[in-house]
Amino acid sequence: MRAVRLSVLTATAVAALTAVTGCTEKGSSGDSDRVIDVTATDSKCEVSKKAFPAGHVELAIENKGSKVTEVYVLFPDDRIVTERENIGPGTKQKVTAEVKAGDYTIACKPGMKGDGIRQEVKATGGSVAKRDPRLDSAVAAYRKYAQEQADATLPLTKTFAAAVKAGDLEAAKKAYAPSRIGWERTEPVAESFGDIDPKVDVRADGLEGGQKWTGWHRLEKSLWQDKKITAEDKTLADQLITDLTDWQNRVGKADITPTSMANGAKELLDEVATGKVTGEEERYSHTDLVDFKANVEGAEKSYALLKPVAQENDAALVTELDKQFAALNTLLDKYRADKTSYDFTSYDKVGDADRKKLSDGVNALAEPLSKLAAAVVTKSS
Repeated sequence: MRAVRLSVLTATAVAALTAVTGCTEKGSSGDSDRVIDVTATDSKCEVSKKAFPAGHVELAIENKGSKVTEVYVLFPDDRIVTERENIGPGTKQKVTAEVKAGDYTIACKPGMKGDGIRQEVKATGGSVAKRDPRLDSAVAAYRKYAQEQADATLPLTKTFAAAVKAGDLEAAKKAYAPSRIGWERTEPVAESFGDIDPKVDVRADGLEGGQKWTGWHRLEKSLWQDKKITAEDKTLADQLITDLTDWQNRVGKADITPTSMANGAKELLDEVATGKVTGEEERYSHTDLVDFKANVEGAEKSYALLKPVAQENDAALVTELDKQFAALNTLLDKYRADKTSYDFTSYDKVGDADRKKLSDGVNALAEPLSKLAAAVVTKSS
């Protein structure tokens, strides 16, 4: 839905942010060299330090502005190292990440729009400390999983695109939601590239000035609201395949670390909270619960791979995460007759009381999930 996600803090991204006009530096209030205080307002993005040791770092974020904000750590080319969305006014968030020596940018985005107010920062010193080999195995397994999801998405999307190009409205509707499952499961990786998500998964209200609306949701509008397939839609169907093929070819090159997996899992829950539970994501097709389930599955995959290390470092957290994942999956199962299918109730048929229960379930899982990255880091490096 949004061009962000996977955490892999790099020094280059941090350095790029400090130099941007509108950012100022403040005195450090952190307890260690590895804590960077980030104070966001409607007009500033203050960081407590512009240089810090490479390795595991923590962003301690406080939003003192009047708008909901998000904070990114970016590579020099604007690829996302890590990010945290939906930080409300007067609230605080912590993000743990792993960074190599180099330059980075820290960006605060008041209102969650535009390029943000930026600070350039630098990670110094040697390479990241040696980590538990189980975490290396987790990264390798997750990379394979992400590639498998991309590989599986292309045939399903080609079926969708073929129906659009044939002018078959009902067949296109039927193929739409299944074509999105692999993408929704791995959005943190997909969106980490920055340029692909705005082409394939942007909604009308997410368009930047002058941006042409392309991708799934543009076609969704034609199918469900306009109830007709135009010549332009057929061209857009071809473009969707081109853009997703680009994603498929780039998945294996994504920067992935244990902390980026953990933070990515949390971001998937944020996706659910801000798009699926509200009904905004699939506003025409009302297939939100399909996306919802795929997001939860993707988050659970990351968690399962990191769980052995997290269990040793924070057993209580793992117990809580197991409980909340099970509860949310049970809640979702109420909206499908067959637990092996993705044939969910149309979301426009889900009343406000039930939407509130879903929202509460997401929030109950998101809070402990935000602590997973720190649990992976503890004692493991």
